[in-house]
Amino acid sequence: MSLQDQLPALIGVAVGTVGTIVATGLADRSRWRRRQSVRWDERRLDAYVAFARAVKEVHLITFRIAAPGLSPGVPGAGAPPVDRVTGLALLAEAGAARSKAWETVLLLGDADTVAAARQWRLAVRRLEHVATGRVGPEVTWLDAVHGADVARDGFYAAARASLVVGGGSVAQVPWLSQEPDNP
Repeated sequence: MSLQDQLPALIGVAVGTVGTIVATGLADRSRWRRRQSVRWDERRLDAYVAFARAVKEVHLITFRIAAPGLSPGVPGAGAPPVDRVTGLALLAEAGAARSKAWETVLLLGDADTVAAARQWRLAVRRLEHVATGRVGPEVTWLDAVHGADVARDGFYAAARASLVVGGGSVAQVPWLSQEPDNP
């Protein structure tokens, strides 16, 4: 057989080899991207959870500081009270943890989640200021609590969207407003 007779078969083998190499490379690249995406989603989830815990810890400490001055039925009135000096020390510790967690959210979070995290952090800081008496009477405890709850819902909605978590809304504000202990 002459080379001319074998040329179509050789071209077919060469094209098949190149096609296999290209397809394998594309599949490997796609697999690598998927693994990277899962890896970053896991880290993003860890960052969001750590941030939520840290902010919620500050939130809970503010309830403990404010508890002695709250009327029964007001959010936080049932929290185990803490004296001001101890409460401020606890707030300082929790604030440091919140700051560390915030940096990770800034590093790994998408823009919408970072914006929502910032709003929640600021709303809880406002709650902290009300609990420690660092704001005037124009800012009420109930408004600050409601603002923190709304901001928390915004953070969770953004974080769930960032992580592509389905299942509908997990907003707590509508539920909290129906609770008998929350006017």
